[in-house]
Amino acid sequence: MAHMAFTVGFDLDMTLIDSRPGIRACYLALSERTGTYIDADLAVTRLGPPLAEELVNWFPAEEVAAVADLYRAMYPTIAIEATPALEGAREAVAAVREAGGRAIVVTAKYEPNAKLHLAHLGLEPDAVIGDLWAEQKAEALREHGAAVYVGDHVGDVRGARTAGALSVAVATGPCSPEELRAAGADVVLTGLSEFPGWLSDYRPARA
Repeated sequence: MAHMAFTVGFDLDMTLIDSRPGIRACYLALSERTGTYIDADLAVTRLGPPLAEELVNWFPAEEVAAVADLYRAMYPTIAIEATPALEGAREAVAAVREAGGRAIVVTAKYEPNAKLHLAHLGLEPDAVIGDLWAEQKAEALREHGAAVYVGDHVGDVRGARTAGALSVAVATGPCSPEELRAAGADVVLTGLSEFPGWLSDYRPARA
């Protein structure tokens, strides 16, 4: 019966955190380290999918795995301190707790680095599950009994729908409100600052 607690899942990049400054800095450092040009400004406009899906634009396919390992190793010293929480992130997690629920993070980011971001910002979810993208996120959402999944990307919408969770989308990432709705989002918010108000309305309706 442990999973009967009301659980809300959150994506990380561009949902809870503005990862653009840190990721941009890491791509620039990776470019310098490898001698391979990477348009870091372009790369941070399409955050969400796994790292390998971006790296394949800049490196031969056979090098991507090794370059991804290098990027992940460089990431903690370059990206963590440069990355702020998005407006409303702390309040959104707190709202779930105040409603008697559990807040978990389900992200495509490498899990150890996701945990470093959350610790640095003082965000303490009940669980952090990394290395899952789009429909794969449904595995963790189902395992933790998440009723709601909040994310900024159409991939997050697909993950929520696959899990049978309510899809709450925030238009703080690369996908427009129209794209999020077209992908099947049940609710589209401007950002997490609107989430506590939405949750307070949703909970009585759910009860």
